[in-house]
Amino acid sequence: EVQLVESGGGLVQAGGSLRLSCAASGLILEDYAIAWFRQAPGKEREGVLCVSHYDSHTVYADAVKGRFTISRDSAKNTVYLEGNSLKTEDTAVYYCAASSFFTREQHHYNSWGQGTLVTVSS
Repeated sequence: EVQLVESGGGLVQAGGSLRLSCAASGLILEDYAIAWFRQAPGKEREGVLCVSHYDSHTVYADAVKGRFTISRDSAKNTVYLEGNSLKTEDTAVYYCAASSFFTREQHHYNSWGQGTLVTVSS
């Protein structure tokens, strides 16, 4: 059974940083394109960034460009989302997802975590 488990959410002050983890079982993350999505209260889920498993090419949403990055720890079969200079509008439930091909489209991601809530206070 494939499982993605996010962790690391919590309350952060504006201007602070976050580091979210996405640990996988049942699949090898480095064999998949990985994306982070987020859903703010009352809004639709949106893409944060996605990284190719072929060449590590990463596509960032404009809202997080220059502030968020993704990294992998293959030994731990875990990916991380790191962000800094957080804004209140970064408040959301953050999800990691895996796809067999590199895409920004949510519906192509067939393995999802349960999400972790990040709240950025002013």
